[in-house]
Amino acid sequence: MEKLQLKATKRTITGRKVKKLRKEGILPANIYGKKLASIPVQVLEKDFSGVFNKAGETGLVELIIESKKHPVLIQNIQYHPVTHYPLHADFYQVDLKEKVSAKVPLVFISEAPAVKDKVGTLLQLILEVEVEALPADLPDKIEVDVGKLSAVDQSIKVGELKVDSKIKILTLADLEIVKVAPLVSKEAEKMAKEQAEAAAAAAAAAAPAAATGTVAEEKARQEETVSTTEPAPVKK
Repeated sequence: MEKLQLKATKRTITGRKVKKLRKEGILPANIYGKKLASIPVQVLEKDFSGVFNKAGETGLVELIIESKKHPVLIQNIQYHPVTHYPLHADFYQVDLKEKVSAKVPLVFISEAPAVKDKVGTLLQLILEVEVEALPADLPDKIEVDVGKLSAVDQSIKVGELKVDSKIKILTLADLEIVKVAPLVSKEAEKMAKEQAEAAAAAAAAAAPAAATGTVAEEKARQEETVSTTEPAPVKK
């Protein structure tokens, strides 16, 4: 992987005032580590996005602050709920000789024969796994080959993943990553729905008529529920 660098400067603006920084295209962030107290910093948002698109959360980045280089991993990115614009990020300074843990995304490759032959449908149960390795050995992804899945109920578990010997997978080995489920046709779904509706109608017809008192009580409960959800009156 190419060497990624990102320039940052120490940040003096904190709290709600960081909104001003974002309007200027600057992303507020913090750098911290085991031997480093948290320091507020800031980076150009366009530079950050460019680096993060390549590094993700497992790629090693060289963060340059006042000409000093810090090996970091990008973590805990906060996004705007509507625009998905990054609002804040953390840079975790690592020791290149000390192992760290990180979550690595899974990438599914090949085509499952079960899907190709319309035997079943593929359920992706896990999209990432946690691994441990030296910072420079962290993978940006782990491939999952589904080419051998040809029958219903066949699956691939975490323990079957193939990774470099320098990488240790921390996620439980017996967890299923992907599984072939029965293929349910639209006709079968419609039939099951019709059968369920018919059974419900039959049960309703067979049930004895409700007592007047019971109906009245139910009506009262419904009215009470409605009244409690109404907005409180404004005091004048």
